[in-house]
Amino acid sequence: MHSNKVQELLKTEAKAFNLFDVAETRGLIVAGKTEKQLNEELYALAFELYGIRKFWHKRIVRAGKNTLHPYRENPPDLTIKPDDILFFDFGPVFEDWEADVGRTYVIGNDLLKHKLKADIELAWKESRDWFFTKTSITGAEYYQYNVDLATKYGWTFGGDIAGHLIGNFPHEKIESESRDNYIHPDNHKDMFAPGVLGTKREWILEIHFVDLEKQIGGFMEQLLV
Repeated sequence: MHSNKVQELLKTEAKAFNLFDVAETRGLIVAGKTEKQLNEELYALAFELYGIRKFWHKRIVRAGKNTLHPYRENPPDLTIKPDDILFFDFGPVFEDWEADVGRTYVIGNDLLKHKLKADIELAWKESRDWFFTKTSITGAEYYQYNVDLATKYGWTFGGDIAGHLIGNFPHEKIESESRDNYIHPDNHKDMFAPGVLGTKREWILEIHFVDLEKQIGGFMEQLLV
């Protein structure tokens, strides 16, 4: 059952990333439109490609200084500027399997923004590889590892969490129940421990690095496998 679940989650994730790739190929990610406009275009594209209208959490497009804001905040709608940095955070549901994916994009040639995007992708892989050298680690310990990783790359960690469980429930619902479902400073449970039904749990890893002085941030998330 475990391998089947992972395979289904990976197939779902691949579709979500394909949605982003098609958006890029079609030239949707450009300056001059608002975050909200781009968000609505991605929503329409998801319906066109896959016939889906179902998302398990709010769809996020953040640009410019809004890239400093973590998931739970709702900053005012910005217009995407030339030489901007932006990220997507989407949670589409395909045939009742969830994806939760995030990617960063840079419009133009700003070297610092391109470095941030590249660093996030490298750090995500470094964090993933390090995690799987462990057989036991608490959510709090793994959160701190990712905070330290941001410092190592010369950035600040921007998220109040570094990920969460993925399954058949939205994180809005599990949020109030327990920090144990999050890679969070207050989660002192082993991430490798089985769930309530005795089955292996699957996690999403989120990397959110920011530069508070330059007011830019970047974000990447996907299944921790």
